[in-house]
Amino acid sequence: MKVQKKYLLLIAGIVWGIAGFNILRIGVMAYSGYLSALNVIISIVVFALFRALIFSKMVRKHTIRIKGYPDEKQFFLRFFDIKAFCIMAFMITFGVGLRMSGICPDVFIAVFYSGLGASLFTAGVLFEINFIKTCTEHQKQNNTQA
Repeated sequence: MKVQKKYLLLIAGIVWGIAGFNILRIGVMAYSGYLSALNVIISIVVFALFRALIFSKMVRKHTIRIKGYPDEKQFFLRFFDIKAFCIMAFMITFGVGLRMSGICPDVFIAVFYSGLGASLFTAGVLFEINFIKTCTEHQKQNNTQA
């Protein structure tokens, strides 16, 4: 199924938003009994690091790639490249494995997953913002051509 390339940004936003929400939900649910100022600060640091070092760059890179596709219609899974799908698969597998193994204490799950999930969710929001900007740009172009 092919879609206009701008909708790839919308799809990416939905995928990362759902993933982020689910991870954030797991972290928040694990927070009971571990809520402290220090843990919240650590979650904020995790959020900031992942947002600044990974997800902001990822959103920028994929937005540029998507907007640069020469053909207007693209296969709907082209919102990410193969590398991004591999990273996502690794993150899901590692995260589930980590939780199921019991290696990490609940306090780690609470603090780390809350920060990571919020960062992933923010990446989804950034993709949605880029989708809206792209739609606005197309609208302006159409209005000036008319």
